[in-house]
Amino acid sequence: MSIAKASGVAGFPLHEHFERPEQQVDASKLGMWLFLATEVLIFGGLFVAYAVYHYLHPELFKAAHKFLDVRLGAFNTVVLLFSSLTVVLAIHGAQQGKKQMVLWNLFLTIVCAGTFLVVKYFEYSHKFHSGLLPGYYFTNATVPSPDEAHIFFGIYFLMTGLHGIHVVIGMIVLSWLMFRAYRDEFNPQYYSPLEIGGLYWHLVDIIWIFLFPLLYLIR
Repeated sequence: MSIAKASGVAGFPLHEHFERPEQQVDASKLGMWLFLATEVLIFGGLFVAYAVYHYLHPELFKAAHKFLDVRLGAFNTVVLLFSSLTVVLAIHGAQQGKKQMVLWNLFLTIVCAGTFLVVKYFEYSHKFHSGLLPGYYFTNATVPSPDEAHIFFGIYFLMTGLHGIHVVIGMIVLSWLMFRAYRDEFNPQYYSPLEIGGLYWHLVDIIWIFLFPLLYLIR
């Protein structure tokens, strides 16, 4: 998209269809909030499905969740919470004009995202080898009511898998922001892309904060 006129603020790339920097920032944030609303609707539908099946099969859910590793889930929760902090610090660094602070904190956020996915890989691998993959491949006979237990694991893989896809997308977005920061595209006057990327990453973290107790800490 072309930038056809001066912004009136040094260092702020104002696009031609905006009159003021504030207007451009507000429009971009509004667009992201609308997008996040659609994401909430998607996961909201899955949470409703979880609630319905948990109501219908409460004992099954309580028994099946014991096959999840609470320690790994808790570790991933801490990792994502820390990554939210590093995103905030990256934005703060841009506001202060500290390029290295922005780069390092974006890098740490990407490392946290990668760590989360590596842990999920080991979790998934263990469940595959234990015969807990839902549907035709569900072969674990030690789970109570094995004919119905795949319901819980189907919901588990669907919700955590979709969340994992969002983590991958977040890593791509954060890498793009890091590349732009390396090219000195952000400064104390212009850092709205970092704020918008940060909003997306905070949503990814918040969704996991709901998923962890629902799936790992069922009582």
